[in-house]
Parts: sequence; C-alpha cells; structure tokens
Amino acid sequence: MRLGINLGYWGAGMDADNLAVAQEADRLGYDVCWAAEAYGSDAATVLTWVAAKTERIDVGSAIFQIPARAPAMTAMTAATLDSLTEGRFRLGIGVSGPQVSEGWYGVEFGKPLARTREYVEIVRKALSRERLSYAGEHWTLPLPGGPGKPIKLTVHPVREHISVYIAAIGPKNLEQTGEIAEGALLVFYSPEHAEETTLRHLRAGRAKAGKELAGFDIVPTVPMAVGDDVAALADVFRPYTALYVGGMGSAKQNFYNRLAARMGYEREAGEIQSAYLAGDKAAAAAAVPQELIDATTLLGPVERIADRMRAYAEAGVTSLSLAPSGFTREERIAGVRAGVEALERAGLA
Repeated sequence: MRLGINLGYWGAGMDADNLAVAQEADRLGYDVCWAAEAYGSDAATVLTWVAAKTERIDVGSAIFQIPARAPAMTAMTAATLDSLTEGRFRLGIGVSGPQVSEGWYGVEFGKPLARTREYVEIVRKALSRERLSYAGEHWTLPLPGGPGKPIKLTVHPVREHISVYIAAIGPKNLEQTGEIAEGALLVFYSPEHAEETTLRHLRAGRAKAGKELAGFDIVPTVPMAVGDDVAALADVFRPYTALYVGGMGSAKQNFYNRLAARMGYEREAGEIQSAYLAGDKAAAAAAVPQELIDATTLLGPVERIADRMRAYAEAGVTSLSLAPSGFTREERIAGVRAGVEALERAGLA
C-alpha cells in the first residue's frame, strides 16, 4: 500500500505550511500529493506550484470539478501539467455537488453519471491527440452548422496514457468509476464497511469493462491525528464530519449523509443533518458518533495507526491518502513522518 498526502484547499491561512508538508512528503518518499478545489483555490495552480517545488512526488487533482471546465480544457490542463512535471501528474475529476455546480458555476447538476461518462470519453480522446469530434447528449464537438472544425491537441504529454481518477460515493457512481476509470477518489472510507459500501460496486464496474479489481487504484483520503487520547483526537474531527454529513448538500440530496446511513448510522446522520441545517453546528458535531469518526480516520499512537493501516490494506486500499491534523507546521510535518513510521510498523512499506 502506497502513501499519499492530501493538502485540501489552498488559501486557508496555512499555505506556506502546505508547501512544507508537500516537500517533506516528497523527501520521505510519499507517492502522490493531491490538492482539492471547491469555490476558492483552483487545483491546477496549486499543483503547478507544488510540482515546481518538489522533485519526485506525483501531483494529482482531487478533484478538478467537471462543471468548472469544458472537457477539452481539462485535457489541455492535464497535458500541460504532465509535460511540466515530466510525467508526474494524475487527473482526478468529479461532478462536485448541486449547490456548487448550480450556485457557483451555473451548470445544471442533472444526469451526473451520463455527464461524467461523456466527459471522460472526450478527455481521453483529446489526450490521444486525435482530431476532436464527439456527438453526445451533453457535448457535441464541433457544434453543428457553424465554423468549428475538429482540432487536434498540440501539446505532447510525457506519457501516452494519463490515468483518470473519479471522485465517487454513491453505488451507481462507484460502479461507473470502476468501469471507465483507473482509480477512485474516496472519502469516509471505513474498512469495516468497505465491501458493502464500496468494493462490490467497483468490482461490478470492473466486470462490465471485462477487468478485475486488481490493478485498480483505490484512494481514500483519511484524516489522521497522532496522540494517546483517542477520544480527544476524535473530537478534532467532529466539525469536519458534521460539515460533510450534515451540511454538504441539501436535506434532499447529501451524498455523504447517505453514505453514513449505508454504514449503519441512518438515525445519527439524520440528527446531524437536522441540527446542521438548522444552524446549530455545535449540536451537529456533538451528534456525530465517536465510532463513525474512529472508523473513517486514523487516530491514536503510531502503533494503533499501524493496526488501522493494516485494516485499510486488507479492505482493498492501494493508495492511502493522509490528511494530517495540526494547527502548526511542526504538528502537520510530524504527522507526515508518523504516517511513514506507521506504514513501516504495519509491514506495508
């Protein structure tokens, strides 16, 4: 099992620390550094900056938002980053959520699976440096009856094939991701619930494509906090869990809430969401069960984290993307180092 680091969003006041974390991960042999975007920092700029300041570590988008970019633009960005990094780029994409898609980008969220499939097909075709033409439900290239003509990408990526990762949560999205991508970007991944919530759906998608799950990159981002008091460490992630389960979406459509319900926390997920949407974030955080936090994070002394890493590896994870907690650079870098130590103690290095 390989290790990655997830920097999350840029611009949160820890930017210099983020770069130091990425550089330490690079020095320690981490496999990949991921950066995210929502409605603040864009991932492409961050990844370019990190790549310029590191030497060996891959950089990956987790994610480029599908409503933010035409698929041909994503192909251009991927080809450019692959060229600038000398083959160190990984392309992660996702539809985001309805609030961001429609509220920030003005793009209707409907039919996310069909849009994702078409998007991936266009990106792959553009990156293959064919002349780009496509006739789909959501994209038609060139537009009919106008001056447009099929155009070929002029940038030459370093690699003939750039791996595509898709952010997936729901069963249908997971199945499609297994079918059309090389990897899945996951959150709130619990080893104890992985088969039911995730793996069986990915496996079904791989079977549709005539492939096995072996060789497919399963990449959960897992928050990590090192220390002796597990309960206190769990409290660090209560606001984070409450935000996603309670507030990352509407009462009718929250993918993370549904995931918590599929993991057996339907009643608690409802309580968290009700409190969060009512504006009581403290009550929402208090309603998060410690068991849910412990199942989806790495908490405790290094030896306990090593045990959990073994559980993640046994539950199909091929690349464990860590998000170390900490309010200072020293704390976060200590977390990066603890991740390597735990992986070695687990016998997975």
